[in-house]
Amino acid sequence: MMTTMTVQDLGLLEDVRVVHTVVPSPLGPITLVAHDGALSALLLPSSKYEAVQGPFGERADDEFDEVQSQLDEYFAGTRTEFDLPLHLVGTAFQVRVWEGLQRIPFGQTRSYGDLAAEIGLDPRTSSRAVGAANGRNRIAIVVPCHRVIGADGSLTGFAAGLDRKRFLLGHEAKGRPREHLLF
Repeated sequence: MMTTMTVQDLGLLEDVRVVHTVVPSPLGPITLVAHDGALSALLLPSSKYEAVQGPFGERADDEFDEVQSQLDEYFAGTRTEFDLPLHLVGTAFQVRVWEGLQRIPFGQTRSYGDLAAEIGLDPRTSSRAVGAANGRNRIAIVVPCHRVIGADGSLTGFAAGLDRKRFLLGHEAKGRPREHLLF
């Protein structure tokens, strides 16, 4: 089970140790960032939000073995859930949405309205806000923002591009029943 820390839990960010590494993946090199040992970013190549992520800290390749191991298992098709400490950097509303994303099962998708309803919001008035929070997620794959699609089943925004979103959804759909897939 993942443990989650928010900015409020960690107090002043000046006292936080930030490190990063870059690991290979089928989607290209992935930048991993950690705040005090908890994963705070998993940035795919060409991610449109990479520039606003903040400082990546010093390079520390040897501090991400468990993250890399779990990612390797995910891409090999042997892992369907992640068990990593996370540091979610965002507003209380964003964190609520990101925690909802973590409850979408592997191989399934939800619409923005479905996600809004699942976290206790009115989908008629909250779908766009949920979509905006989804788009600000910095821990791709582990916090599976790629599993959220349009109400009509269309592939909508993904910070690292729709081709990568399509790849991830296709990867998770291999050999699985399609009754819970919307695309």
